[in-house]
Amino acid sequence: MKDAFGLPQSLLVLGGTSEIALATARRLIARRTRTVWLAGRPSHALESAAAELGALGADVRTVAFDALDPDSHEAVLGKVFAEGDIDVVLLAFGILGDQARDEREPSAAVRVAQTNYTGAVSAGLVSARALQAQGHGSLVVLSSVAGERARRSNFIYGSSKAGLDAFAQGLGDALHGTGVHVMVVRPGFVRTRMTAGLDEAPLATTPDAVAAAVELGLRRRSETVWVPGVLRVVMSALRHVPRGLFRRLPV
Repeated sequence: MKDAFGLPQSLLVLGGTSEIALATARRLIARRTRTVWLAGRPSHALESAAAELGALGADVRTVAFDALDPDSHEAVLGKVFAEGDIDVVLLAFGILGDQARDEREPSAAVRVAQTNYTGAVSAGLVSARALQAQGHGSLVVLSSVAGERARRSNFIYGSSKAGLDAFAQGLGDALHGTGVHVMVVRPGFVRTRMTAGLDEAPLATTPDAVAAAVELGLRRRSETVWVPGVLRVVMSALRHVPRGLFRRLPV
């Protein structure tokens, strides 16, 4: 159960090597989180992440999870929830893809969509049902400002995040009043391995900044979190820019 400050004592990370997710886990462990599950494809990186978090004082366990294998999600996540209540599920997996290549190779574009959207729909629904069965908990979904409006430079990734964002909002509405809280997190450009080598966008942020925003959002039981917060205003304006003008913007 969450403590008196609204912070979780147990955390399940879907996408256990995500830099944002690990920054969030470190921050929560420093507060009160004591049990952490890292779900991801078996790898040295996953085990290293578990060891790092374990050294901070948490009981950390790993579980084999593949976003691209939705048929396995119910069994895999069911085993985690069978071990005890989970206060927060952090849905943090996703891939950026390569826009130019993905346009040339539709199968690569489909992999982006299946990972970021289809896999997330499956894992999100399975997690939400388990949280509802235990009667409490939060589902935190890492979306992106890229989903707010499709841009020429990354519309394949952006469209997958747009779908994920809409799904998470609808799921939050469906779970309202059940004791389960859904929070959508919309970071801008985050400096991680995934974005290494890309031109940095304005208002770029860091995994630690996103983690701080997630923690604050959990305390407040926010439904939507923007990182940095000023992006709420920026994207509100960009959503209303006429399409012909939007095409010419350097975004």
